Amino acid sequence: MSKDSVQKVLILWADQYSSNLGVQALAEGTRCLANVIAPGAEIVFRSYGHEEDRRLRLGARTIGSALVGANPELRRWLAQFDLVIDTGAGDSFADLYGIRRLAEMSALRKLISNVGVPFIMGPQTVGPFQHWISRVLARESVRGASAVIARDSTSAERASSIYEGKIALGSDVVFLLDQPEMGPSLDVVLNVSGLLWNKNPHVDWKFYRESTYRFADAVQSQGRGLALLAHVIDSPSADNDLHAVEGLRGELKGDVEVIWPDCLNTARSVLAGAKVVVASRMHAALNALSTGVPAVAWAYSRKFEPLLSDLGWPHLHDLRSLDPTIVDNTLVVLDELIAGRSEVDLIREKARNRFNRIESHLSVEGVK
Repeated sequence: MSKDSVQKVLILWADQYSSNLGVQALAEGTRCLANVIAPGAEIVFRSYGHEEDRRLRLGARTIGSALVGANPELRRWLAQFDLVIDTGAGDSFADLYGIRRLAEMSALRKLISNVGVPFIMGPQTVGPFQHWISRVLARESVRGASAVIARDSTSAERASSIYEGKIALGSDVVFLLDQPEMGPSLDVVLNVSGLLWNKNPHVDWKFYRESTYRFADAVQSQGRGLALLAHVIDSPSADNDLHAVEGLRGELKGDVEVIWPDCLNTARSVLAGAKVVVASRMHAALNALSTGVPAVAWAYSRKFEPLLSDLGWPHLHDLRSLDPTIVDNTLVVLDELIAGRSEVDLIREKARNRFNRIESHLSVEGVK
């Protein structure tokens, strides 16, 4: 298969119109990847959605029926593509979100293989697979993949236990995005996560609220500028930063700038104008770093550490640890990070070099 023969590419489990700007970053970064693999090809995105034709919705029932031949419409729809890039929603090639989600995505990969369309696993977190059935599903689902691209070395190691083909070590696709125009100058930008603001399965929500308030209050007390950033824009979804940002602003003294980006490009422009960013949404931190701005990540899951560690970026604190020093340890490095912005350029270069080194995996000739 040559590059010229790839006319249509399907990018799975990414949504360029998502209210979650991290999901938008996944979509747009993977678009950049697709343009490397097959320049000029038409690109189509598909994730969980509400297509008018129920037979084309990606769910357990429609995929399962297509596997047994009872849904030829979905099979025909998939067959129109020359290549599929499966993003695994960035972090869902694992049993982190339950067996059902893993099973649905795995079944679709099996269906794509049955239809005869080549597919690769785009840069993503792989594993962990804590249950034996998860490992079986994962192994079977990537059997037909032309390549697996891990976004960190831990994921690459896990991939090697379930996949015998080409495994490439990349990074997060956010580092493939173009540099945005720099927005207005800001001092400290704090991303407040609605995912963590109320009771949730990730971290102690009371600890998170207390820590964000203590940090914001301390920044104000130092006479520094503070802006609160939503990285999930307003929508009917429960995963929404609106209530968290407004809740924190209501507890703080004086005027606090609040930033509601209307799209990914706006958010990246805002972040590019900051001196330093503190973020508990992973892609808020990554969007900052990829635009050359130092960021401290307040992690809520295991996907943060391997990725940032691989890039040599140590400024991460795990909210799950309930470490009472997280605020003080963040405050003490702000000026150091601002003064050492050149270190951010090094990790950007490292991430891009990883993608450059795996061009053979990203070109169609190297994929199939």
